[in-house]
Amino acid sequence: MDRLQSMRIFAKVVEQGSLARAASTLGVSNAVVTRSLADLETHLGTRLLNRTTRRLSLTETGQQYLERVRQILADIDDAEALAQSARQPGGTLRIYSHPGFGQSQLAPLLPDFARAHPDIVLDVSLADRSVDLVEEGFDVGIFIGLQKFDTSMIARRLATSKVVLCASPDYLDRRGHPAEPMDLARHDCLNFQYEQLRNYWPVQWQNKRIHVPIVSRMISNSGAILRHAALAGMGVMIRSSFTLEDDLSSGRLVQLLKEHHLGQLSVMLVYPSRRLVPAKVRAFVDFMAQRFPDPQADPWLLV
Repeated sequence: MDRLQSMRIFAKVVEQGSLARAASTLGVSNAVVTRSLADLETHLGTRLLNRTTRRLSLTETGQQYLERVRQILADIDDAEALAQSARQPGGTLRIYSHPGFGQSQLAPLLPDFARAHPDIVLDVSLADRSVDLVEEGFDVGIFIGLQKFDTSMIARRLATSKVVLCASPDYLDRRGHPAEPMDLARHDCLNFQYEQLRNYWPVQWQNKRIHVPIVSRMISNSGAILRHAALAGMGVMIRSSFTLEDDLSSGRLVQLLKEHHLGQLSVMLVYPSRRLVPAKVRAFVDFMAQRFPDPQADPWLLV
């Protein structure tokens, strides 16, 4: 069995959570799936899956390998679809996006896409909830972090966004710059309405995580409200880097503790099928891939 087929079987086993279900979906026998996984692990010289009679789980190496395999398979399928789709993109392109990314990053890009593809009508919706692309009639979606989407769909990582700390120059002049994470306990904090963030912020540095006790000066479910409070000098805010690019580059806000962050969010471009992808979808996927050439990088933080 060739390497590519083994990769597809491995990815399908993880997706289905079972060798038997993967075999059924692929239309092959259980023995073929079992042998394929064994041959792949032997070739790589490492275990990818921990298997018991009741469940499967990825090893750490398996998780890392899966991310690359999914990207490789997506690239191959994209290349094949591109070769098969030569007609001019046109019609209505329905796009879903996470609101924060849609407002701060997607909106400035859409005019360039529209100029390059005058026969495409853009229909863009922003919603901070679970969205079923197929059921709701979307052609493509942009999901952030822990947002759920159907894992059977095609997903391409566009970029990685860190959740960082920032404050206004005015606030920092009055209260000083925190030199280390525990200094945040003495600052006014502008906080999201998540229970896990209510009393502590999980500040990370390399592979270490410090749960820093904080006092919230303001709590909101709106990033826009917290941003205005931060700009007005009310305290230290946490935000995804993709929402901060203009404020950081202009100096309206200052990134704090640059070696630290509160997690990383994947920015994922998702569309329903890799077979016979409509030219309008292919055009948008290629456009976004060109704008975000390094899916592992955070392009929004100042060096």
